[in-house]
Amino acid sequence: MNAPLPVPPPVPPIWTTGTTEAIHTGTWRASTPRHLAAPSPCRKACPVGGEIARWIGQARSGDLQGAWQTLMRHNPFPAIAGRVCHHPCETACNRAEYDEALSICRLERFIGDAALDAGWMPQAAATTAPGRVAIVGGGPAGLSAAYQLRRLGYAVTLFEASDALGGVMRHGIPAYRLSRRVLDGEIARIVALGVDVRLGHAVQGQEALAAIAQAHDAVFVALGAQQPKQLPALPADAGWALDGARYLAACSRGEPPALGARVVVIGGGSAAIDVARSARRHGHAVTLLALEDEARMPAQREEVVEALEEGITLVDGAMLRKVRVHEDAQASSRLELDCVRVRMQPGAERGRFTLDEVADSGFALAADAVISAIGQDPRLDDLGGDLRREGALLWTAAAGATSDGKIWAGGDLTSMARFVTEAVGMGKRAALAIDRSLRERGLGSPAPAPALDDHGPEPVVPLSAISLHYYPKRARAESPRREADARVADEDEVQLGLAAAQALAETERCFSCGTCINCDHCVIYCPDLAIERVGLDYTVNTDYCKGCGVCVRECPTGSMAMSEDSK
Repeated sequence: MNAPLPVPPPVPPIWTTGTTEAIHTGTWRASTPRHLAAPSPCRKACPVGGEIARWIGQARSGDLQGAWQTLMRHNPFPAIAGRVCHHPCETACNRAEYDEALSICRLERFIGDAALDAGWMPQAAATTAPGRVAIVGGGPAGLSAAYQLRRLGYAVTLFEASDALGGVMRHGIPAYRLSRRVLDGEIARIVALGVDVRLGHAVQGQEALAAIAQAHDAVFVALGAQQPKQLPALPADAGWALDGARYLAACSRGEPPALGARVVVIGGGSAAIDVARSARRHGHAVTLLALEDEARMPAQREEVVEALEEGITLVDGAMLRKVRVHEDAQASSRLELDCVRVRMQPGAERGRFTLDEVADSGFALAADAVISAIGQDPRLDDLGGDLRREGALLWTAAAGATSDGKIWAGGDLTSMARFVTEAVGMGKRAALAIDRSLRERGLGSPAPAPALDDHGPEPVVPLSAISLHYYPKRARAESPRREADARVADEDEVQLGLAAAQALAETERCFSCGTCINCDHCVIYCPDLAIERVGLDYTVNTDYCKGCGVCVRECPTGSMAMSEDSK
């Protein structure tokens, strides 16, 4: 006979449903996870406030046009910024603390170039606003403001004193760093939105500005900084002494002045490097004299490296004291520069510093011409005397508001942050402020204004919030550059950009800090099955969540965080 089967024990009364759902383990919890969207450190550092994690994620999924559209919400110059931006986003990148910072700037260039090649165009405003806005100055700040205002539906008239738009991007940045095809292509997109451009129209003096303000509902002024700083050792009327900005503008026009065999360029910033490299391309032997030690020069490091590769001699930690002019026509050089070694200590504010001469360190440099590139100031007198000033700059409050309630300003006119993307960001913020003002006056578009700079209440995502075991250490993508001997012979671009495979691989390195990628790890790894995906969002069932934090520890982007319960 078969033995009888054992009788199972009775189901405990508490399990009357046959499940554990009645056991609300959430009562054990001291803290609760929450799904969030938080700003990445790169976005917080970005001068234009770009949604970096988002557009990189779109590029990673193969949606390059979507990535470009996200970039263009904040910056109409992705291909330009991808070439000339000083990329503070990369300094802030969480990945820099893990292996190497993401190559954000090169990725932006890749997407910007793809847009130009494909002929993608931004969408015009769906509705027309009754307000009319004047832009004075067609550089990066003015063009950025014009772009944002046209996208909001305003009639925009842009007044530019020169015969071409671009400002410092055209007249100050050489073609070997910024292709004129790229510059013209990205400017043309803005004009095509319907900007009324008035070239050769200088606005000078209080009456001229007042007349424009009278004819428009708001004015944005971005005249740049055009007054060169003077060195006491360089006479203003000496034919052998030139200003760096004027030299670069002449080179941009294809009219470089004759300077002789040997040129000394004074300065340590990006403009000085551009002057030195341009002079090298026009056949001169070039020495760069900088107050700062090489490691502390304000120019971007890669610019310094490229200049040295091209045969420019760097004399760092030194300054010019005086210049002796040789009257002897048989002398090997026209000038003798009396120089001395110095120790430079930067001050608390940009542009302020102290110098100590090193004893018995004098030396001489031979030259035929000297080009000074130590910075420029705005010509505030061009605006008259009514607008409030702050030292050498025009005073502005938040988002570029001046002391005149109808006038905003930005760019080098109002700030010592002398970078193209800083000016682009100022133009964007001023445009949004003008939009708010015109809406309050009943002159705005009926469509809701975009919240382009709303980062939300969450703090910046730190590296500690990223689950690093999902990211093997990988080298940063570096774009190739042409060989030095070839590139000094022409004006073609030095840096060549990323190949498609390189760009895709680089997008995979992004942590997507604070931007959910819908990987569902929080759902998969929750031991209590307490997290559920709802569309692109996630909910936490607090009846069962014990607050163990596994979901937070497994999140690869820092998009989950624990909050202490208040009971």
